[in-house]
Amino acid sequence: MSTPAETFRPTPAPAPSAISRRDLVTALGAGAVLSAMHGCAPSSSGGAPRTPLADPLHYSTARALAEAIRAGEVSSTEVVEACLVRIGEVNGQLNAVFQIQSDAAMARAAEADQALARGELWGPLHGVPMTIKDSLDTAGVITTGGTQGRASFVPERDATVVARLKGAGAILLGKTNTPEFTLNFETDNLVYGMTHNPYNVAHSPGGSSGGAAAIVAAGGAPFDIGSDYGGSIRLPSHFCGLAGIKPSAGRVPRTGHIYPFGGLQDSFQQIGPLARSVDDLAMILDIIHGLDGIDPGLMPLIWNGPDDVDLSALRVSFHTDNGLATPTPETQATVRAAAASLDGVVRNVVEARPGPVDQTMDLTAMYRWDGGAAVQRLADAAGTTEVSLAEFAASTSSAAELDALVNRWYTFRSEMHGFMADYDAIICPVNARPAPPHGPDMDEMIRFSYTITYNLTGWPAVVVRAGTSPDGMPIGVQIVARPGREDVALRLARHVEQELGGFQRPAL
Repeated sequence: MSTPAETFRPTPAPAPSAISRRDLVTALGAGAVLSAMHGCAPSSSGGAPRTPLADPLHYSTARALAEAIRAGEVSSTEVVEACLVRIGEVNGQLNAVFQIQSDAAMARAAEADQALARGELWGPLHGVPMTIKDSLDTAGVITTGGTQGRASFVPERDATVVARLKGAGAILLGKTNTPEFTLNFETDNLVYGMTHNPYNVAHSPGGSSGGAAAIVAAGGAPFDIGSDYGGSIRLPSHFCGLAGIKPSAGRVPRTGHIYPFGGLQDSFQQIGPLARSVDDLAMILDIIHGLDGIDPGLMPLIWNGPDDVDLSALRVSFHTDNGLATPTPETQATVRAAAASLDGVVRNVVEARPGPVDQTMDLTAMYRWDGGAAVQRLADAAGTTEVSLAEFAASTSSAAELDALVNRWYTFRSEMHGFMADYDAIICPVNARPAPPHGPDMDEMIRFSYTITYNLTGWPAVVVRAGTSPDGMPIGVQIVARPGREDVALRLARHVEQELGGFQRPAL
């Protein structure tokens, strides 16, 4: 699935003033990306050592597990069992995972071990367990999409991304909770109920990939696949202290997702991984991306891994406030620390905010222009009679109103491109605050404008943990790159992860 890497050569620009490096920044050491080419051995970047397994085993990264299973240091059976035990320990508190495939997963792990003993390698994730968001079809396993009409629905086929992960050797442990049709920032639905944050179960894990984020952060699975329509990968990654990526529009197939491709907002929604390390994101994205001959919104985007990005050539802007929702002081300080960690490492780091971002909330009318017709169509198809998404019902736009709205959206996108002519990446908050308690705070949509901006542009964005709130909740930063330049966002995120600590285990 990979294509040959290209050397990154950013266009020249005037050198603006840079910011000072913070004394608080500490280097933590580098990792390397396991090659995702099927049948290839793990690769290292610059001679970096192999990623060690964690203690306990269930907190190991996907890359570390893949390498250790391949080397015979641990069996797939041991890994899958460790994750299933961990799910059993924490799921009663989190309400994150359903349709747990204990017997099937253990049987598949035994097959993986037997295959390896015969010298057969299924792929770069041989024997590595995973969970999958319940919005993505899994053959033979109930997939509800959070809606009552599909409470017993069993797909006949895997979603494209699920099929690709299984083809690479991954083993399904279970499905993770999502709000109905994935259309909420709080993970709650009428089928399975509400999911909780492993750092404080009174707080939200975010949505819509809240179940995915909660169980990965708690050590129940090394990675999950989420979907992002307004921040649904990035927000849970921020709230739960993970790394997550929303890829470029057109990068990853959405075939088999409960909210399908198509429609006026087709470019808003992308599929991508959540994990405990940035390198895992790169490895998994390399497996799931590419044309599938079904999703018509895909483009043959070149895939470059982050190892080939020259940090010293990059021009980075950052801002701590989008002019719509002022973040908490600690959120702003975390963004500044991430920017400061790049001083002297990249070409320059400049405090600058794209002017058009203040239009974000006005443009959220794009999500509701049809008066809820798309949601009703999905509900009818599922056989759902009680829908929990009243906020998507609005007055249907007239032809003239819709024309004006779409024109404004395209003007916004063009102006955002104009800003990026001078920069290779933007660092900014993921949300105006860390994870709040369940309740009214989750209804203040303006706080979520930081992620929605980049659904409107279709640009790739990575989230990585870079700080902690006074009450112990994770704080992530969002790193945005130009279309098709996931490699740039991932390389910068890896650096921030190394410098500021990245994932930290919850006390759960």
